[in-house]
Amino acid sequence: MALVLLPGLNNLIEDISEEKKLPTQVVETALREALLKGYERYRKTLYLGINENPFEEEYFSNFDIGLDLDEEGYRVLASKIIVDEVESEDHQIALSEVMQVAEDAQTGDTVVLDVTPEKEEFGRMAAAATKQVLAQKLRDQQRKMIQEEFADLEDPVLTARVIRFERQSVIMAVSSGIGRPEVEAELPRRDQLPNDNYRANATFKVFLKEVSEIPRRGPQLFVSRANAGLVVYLFENEVPEIQEGSVRIVAVAREANPPTRSVGPRTKVAVDSIEREVDPVGACIGARGSRIQQVVNELRGEKIDVIRWSSDPVQYICNSLSPARVEVVRLVDPEGQHAHVLVPPDQLSLAIGREGQNVRLAARLTGWKIDIKNSQEYDQAAEDEIVSELISQREEEEALQKEAESRLAAEQAARAEEDARLRELYPLPEDDEDSSEEMEKEADINSSNNLDEQESKDSYVEDSEANEEDRAR
Repeated sequence: MALVLLPGLNNLIEDISEEKKLPTQVVETALREALLKGYERYRKTLYLGINENPFEEEYFSNFDIGLDLDEEGYRVLASKIIVDEVESEDHQIALSEVMQVAEDAQTGDTVVLDVTPEKEEFGRMAAAATKQVLAQKLRDQQRKMIQEEFADLEDPVLTARVIRFERQSVIMAVSSGIGRPEVEAELPRRDQLPNDNYRANATFKVFLKEVSEIPRRGPQLFVSRANAGLVVYLFENEVPEIQEGSVRIVAVAREANPPTRSVGPRTKVAVDSIEREVDPVGACIGARGSRIQQVVNELRGEKIDVIRWSSDPVQYICNSLSPARVEVVRLVDPEGQHAHVLVPPDQLSLAIGREGQNVRLAARLTGWKIDIKNSQEYDQAAEDEIVSELISQREEEEALQKEAESRLAAEQAARAEEDARLRELYPLPEDDEDSSEEMEKEADINSSNNLDEQESKDSYVEDSEANEEDRAR
């Protein structure tokens, strides 16, 4: 068959490569796969209305497309096995036919033949299938490259530029590095900051939250402005002591999207120093607040509390409630991490915070359940009685949970034992294969005549028992 010409093939490949930001080799591979699917559709349309589709799933696995970029065209090639008698013309070829061209051909060899149909015969349905498959393959390659490019980024914070808006999401352009093409990323509503102004072409620092592996028509990347990782990144960039390792960020609690508009975004950061002479809080704040101000500006005025971490839970809880002044911290249930914090009446609202934001962030930061109490009205005996009831309730729930877990473990063990017993009685095909492989290995290791004789005796006894059972039935 003659070469099917595709005028402008090279320009087409280059244009697609530039538009989709894909290497030309990837575009060529996608084009070959699409043309092959088009050929399959062409062959299948020949049987429409005649009989059932005779082609199995892997029927066309021996077919391929040969692109000729010099002459700008393609050929359909089929690999066929040389046989004496042909049963499938698409997969086999007669030896007598091949020997007319190659006298040294032998049965079992493989030859590649040109089976390209005429361009007029290709048909509209096959051409439409080729176009559809090409678009799908290009999308798949784009998704694959994006996943490989962004999945293993060392720096999860990117500079993003606003492109457009879709419903409540902001579609942004991001790049994995200098010289790399921009790709689209989605900033969902829940990951936006209330003080941000997302106008066209505005740039923001965003945290790469997820690289989606699910096929989607839209962006594969999901970024966030509300993730706590963004705060960590900004402090690492602004504080040299964190980069050097003398100061470390131990924990971050962030509420970037408060429940109501009356409460602004707020973050608490717990820091510690490796070197005694270094003040971790002062290092993060900087001279006259210069360092922390850069972080606040990037987060559009978000309030940030930097507190000192402590291995002592009492001191840590006191620090976490800053700027409120604490009188006493009672660890009423250390095992359940429950604490009562006593503060003066004038510090009560400050310790709780507007709509409970301050104590809520302190609890997230420390991992303790914190109850703020008025120190002048605190009745220790009554509170201890309430706490003892809560402890009893917690212990009862934990006991029930342990009992349920042990019951589940026992059920799983019994089920596994029953499965093993049933496998012994009714072995599965794969079990037979495994046992036969083990027997072959044993036979290779121990080839004594006694073992062979014993196996023959066992098989004879089994056959005899089987015959007796058959006669009994």
